[in-house]
Amino acid sequence: MTMGHSRPTSQVYFISAAGSDPADELAAKAKKVYLATGFNERIAEGDFAALKIHFGEAGNAGYIKPAWLARLIWEVRTRTKHAFLTDSNTLYVGNRSNSIDHLRLAWSHGFTPEATGLPVIIADGLIGRDKQEPRSAQARTASSKIASAILDSDAFIGLTHVTGHVQTGLGAAIKNMGMGCASRAGKLDQHSVTHPRVNAKQCRNCSVCMTFCPEAAIIQAEGHVVIDSARCIGCGECLVVCKQGAIKMKWDEDSLRLQEKMAEYAFRVLSHFKDKAVFLNFLIHVTKDCDCMAKNQKPIAADIGILASVDPVAIDQATADLLIARAGGKDPLRAGYDIDWAGQLAHGEKIGLGTRKYALVEVA
Repeated sequence: MTMGHSRPTSQVYFISAAGSDPADELAAKAKKVYLATGFNERIAEGDFAALKIHFGEAGNAGYIKPAWLARLIWEVRTRTKHAFLTDSNTLYVGNRSNSIDHLRLAWSHGFTPEATGLPVIIADGLIGRDKQEPRSAQARTASSKIASAILDSDAFIGLTHVTGHVQTGLGAAIKNMGMGCASRAGKLDQHSVTHPRVNAKQCRNCSVCMTFCPEAAIIQAEGHVVIDSARCIGCGECLVVCKQGAIKMKWDEDSLRLQEKMAEYAFRVLSHFKDKAVFLNFLIHVTKDCDCMAKNQKPIAADIGILASVDPVAIDQATADLLIARAGGKDPLRAGYDIDWAGQLAHGEKIGLGTRKYALVEVA
């Protein structure tokens, strides 16, 4: 099956799979589609290989299970001893907003060195401040605040549990790379067009945020601090260092703008790795909301399988097409949230992130 428009066609490899399959069988299938891309041969001895994944929130059950990745990980480890599992800290305050709690959560979901053979490294450091800022002129952003460990790596393997999303409509390879590899400040940059604000009731007046603010935009008020919007540059440092959760972001970004920013962030990540990036999308237990939701969600679509490609736009287009085709032409993603998720694909294609034209190659 070929879909798309005017650009060269990308290969997307597909294998049928379901969550009810035995774990070892799913691991064998993930290995097959991964090896079909030819990517494993691109990993050089000594490469730092980042396996980017979402470890799931507490109470969430939809995330990719460690056992499903066992054979893929073994293949990567035959190429380099420097592979690691990774994610970045969340913008919202919770179990994944600092590396200590984030690591404990990953371990509780089975992502231990004993189980996987790989260490877990939280890519943006202890509290989300470790970042690099690659620059290039784009329509929505001039630069991206990317987690340092991602850009210190030589190879990238995006492992994505496909879901819907309250703001982007689709959470797949582009989101895992663009949003998932951003530091906390980068997530703020994508999500909000306004500056952070202070909740006076939660503020303990400790002045830590004032110390870290690069523009001296945080000033003392009666019993709490306030942010001077005229001086604030929206870097997010205050949000990251506030241990009280008193500094909040405004979820005011419209969906298309957010999707386009996300695609631009993804473009800068992919530009770093060039031809040393690959993506696997798991269409198993596809849910209305992303795995950041701390609850066990019901699936919105029947299990379909696992996709693999070196093109993040093509794999996400194929993902959406399969979901719609298997649902008889109805879009299960838009049934969850009536959001046009295609903006991230269109913008990604426009800026050179990949192509929406693909050939779906079934792997036996």
